[in-house]
Amino acid sequence: MANEYSTWHHPYKPAKKYDKKVAYFSMEFGIHQALKIYSGGLGFLAGSHMRSAHELKQNLVGVGMLWKYGYYDQARNEDRTLRTDFIEKTYNFLEDTGIEVEVPLHDNPAVKVRAYILKPEIFGCVPMYLLSTDVEGNDHLSRTITDHLYDSNELTRVSQSIILGIGGAKVVEALGGADIYHLNEGHALPAFYYLRDQGIKKEQFAFTTHTPEKAGNEERDARHLNRCGFFGRTLSEEELRQEMVNDGMINYTVAALRMANKSNAVSKLHAVVSNDMWKGFDGINKIIPITNAQNQNFWQDEEIKKAWKTKSTKKFKDRKTELKNELFDVVLNQTQKRFDPNVITIVWARRFAGYKRADMFLYDLERFERLLSNEKYPVQIIWAGKPYPKDYYAIDIFNHLVNFSKKRKNLAVLTGYEMDLSKQLKCGSDIWLNTPRITREASGTSGMTASFNGSVNLSINDGWIPEFQKHGENCFVLPELDHKKPVWEQDQEDCANLFDILENEVLPTYYDKPKKWQEIVFNGITDTIPEFTSNRMAKQYYEELYS
Repeated sequence: MANEYSTWHHPYKPAKKYDKKVAYFSMEFGIHQALKIYSGGLGFLAGSHMRSAHELKQNLVGVGMLWKYGYYDQARNEDRTLRTDFIEKTYNFLEDTGIEVEVPLHDNPAVKVRAYILKPEIFGCVPMYLLSTDVEGNDHLSRTITDHLYDSNELTRVSQSIILGIGGAKVVEALGGADIYHLNEGHALPAFYYLRDQGIKKEQFAFTTHTPEKAGNEERDARHLNRCGFFGRTLSEEELRQEMVNDGMINYTVAALRMANKSNAVSKLHAVVSNDMWKGFDGINKIIPITNAQNQNFWQDEEIKKAWKTKSTKKFKDRKTELKNELFDVVLNQTQKRFDPNVITIVWARRFAGYKRADMFLYDLERFERLLSNEKYPVQIIWAGKPYPKDYYAIDIFNHLVNFSKKRKNLAVLTGYEMDLSKQLKCGSDIWLNTPRITREASGTSGMTASFNGSVNLSINDGWIPEFQKHGENCFVLPELDHKKPVWEQDQEDCANLFDILENEVLPTYYDKPKKWQEIVFNGITDTIPEFTSNRMAKQYYEELYS
């Protein structure tokens, strides 16, 4: 059943400087808590971009996947450790566009892909086209392709890329085509191959890389991808050889960097790292920096904003106390622990992965115990975040923190880390802790939204932080170390520096110099807005990547 969104359509006339038609492809979008088609940072970033594109009246649409079970629902086992639940989602606010395309996949010549529309008025974003293979007429395996975001089965993951890429490109064709096709990560790489065969010029391809290490960029056997239909048609051996790198592999990022007219990294430091990382491959254009950002209107508490604009310490403290108590109600409900709004609250919350080092405090247990029992400078610490459901190392870290925290009244590990809880943590924290190994964090947007809400960043000097930081004035930053040192040495050194800064700078300032602390808080907000808001970012994409 066709509707007005069966063709390229916006509820507004696009602004003249943003009239170029852009199709923005991403495997995940964090638009709203209720639309569970995201896992973490990439989704939050893409969601903010879609909101800002709408606010700026840009001629852009989002192309993503309608995940039947989402990423997963985070719950607890009987002993409070992590349980991953997969619960079917239904969304009555999505509408069928009437657009159905067919994609050849493996030995199936015609897997049906249906496009559903999230209209702008629902959540305040540009039109979002979400693809599903759970369509009548598909066989069972085909219907399950869009079940789970980042499915652990390799063949399913490849199929998801083909559906998003080729299926998404065909849906955009049905809408009337785009001037620019923008891929976020290499997940939708098949779109470039398919569109190239349709005569779409290189000048219409844009690409964003989000991952600052080679191991995190997908790479798969070229002949296997060819059999799967990854390229939109079967490539000859000679054609395939031209695409191969690293002894017969297709590296998604390398291929995208070669085919795109313009490419970007997501912070200034990430651009330096990326250009160095891929410099050995022929045919790659220079990767420019466009630093990630988040949507201010969605993520910033309105009363915090008013207090900052008027520089009212009283209004800020009153509202911060309210927000802390709201967060502490969640803590009480989940852990049966009562947290005190007068105590400095440190939050570590993001995707759980080994390199992010959620458990850094535990690298020096003696010092950590002293910190936890300090009556002069008491602390409260909250952890939250989702490990990948098959990342057993990250799950073990999560569970270890759960077990360590059980008998300690000022520690809590929360489940249900999605957009609502993320906002509560950013609003209710005093310190936003960021501890990845240096060079491993491309951007790190959670620290931006925390700063919007008066939470002071305590961070490794990586990602967006070098563009923002003024140590002791708007945040606190760990000293840089040699990232080529053995990992255990980096961990030791960073851990010692973390405790030093907490004990000697953060806690004495918070408790003994409240005026100075408030100054740091307001400086953090001022230095984050508007530079690290997604309206700036969405504008920059049109000016520098789509031009």
